[in-house]
Amino acid sequence: MKRGRLPLTALRSFEAAGRLESFTLAAAELFVSQAAISRQVRELEDLIGRPLFERHHRSVRLTADGRVLLGVLTSAFDMVGESLDMLSGRRLSQTLKVSAEPSFAGCWLVPHLQEFQEAHPEIDLVIDADPRLSEFRSGEADIAIRHSLATDRWPRVESRLLARVQMIPVIAPALAASGRPLDRPDDLLQHALLHEDNRQLWEQWFATAGAAPVKLERGAIFADGSMVLQATLRGSGAGLIDRDHARDDVIAGRLIQSFEVSVPYGAFFLVARRFDALSDAAKAFVAWIERSYPGAGRET
Repeated sequence: MKRGRLPLTALRSFEAAGRLESFTLAAAELFVSQAAISRQVRELEDLIGRPLFERHHRSVRLTADGRVLLGVLTSAFDMVGESLDMLSGRRLSQTLKVSAEPSFAGCWLVPHLQEFQEAHPEIDLVIDADPRLSEFRSGEADIAIRHSLATDRWPRVESRLLARVQMIPVIAPALAASGRPLDRPDDLLQHALLHEDNRQLWEQWFATAGAAPVKLERGAIFADGSMVLQATLRGSGAGLIDRDHARDDVIAGRLIQSFEVSVPYGAFFLVARRFDALSDAAKAFVAWIERSYPGAGRET
């Protein structure tokens, strides 16, 4: 098809709908109506004579042809966006946007930001604590830090292992001193147990520690690890915390690691659209965090 006849509006609508797997989300991203997205996609399908989506009740799924076209368009639009950013001078900006998993941001990144700022005073950081995977479109994050229990790669981005997560039991000294000695793992049951997302991880820890089977039906559940850490520091109960996130507080004596037993809980990854295309500021941040994060480069 000649360039002058390329249906650019329809291609843009299809790319957003395919990438987000939703006509509704595509409409919100492009600030148009859902009907407009549907019409543009239908016109594109009529033009090429092939269906690009399988349409189901309240959902759409890309066909094989749709996946091929989406891969080409997403890459092409990203390259155009990056080129425009470079020409407009945005790539020379010393403002760096970092999207970080909330627990990582609250437990480690924010407390250590001064170290990065002292090493790189010319870079202004913008931290967005968000668990969603960034698409790295113009105006979004330059680099992201994500946690995953099993996945180590995601579509249309590159990922690099930062650290494996090991969860350890910690407790505030005053709370530990208020009860009987913590000689055996099940001695922790005399205190409230604080949970992240669900109560199953503590049950896994007790099993790993060799305690009798434990079925936990009580205890506060928090949305992310930074909340568990803050509640543990304040003596609200014993928490299972990422070893790297509890490290500073254990060293300072604000928390006690009650037992050496730990349980694995996925890993943190650095994520970028392309690591070889990062700005100098983003490269400096990646180098700093890989050098400074306690668990970086450690497999267990």
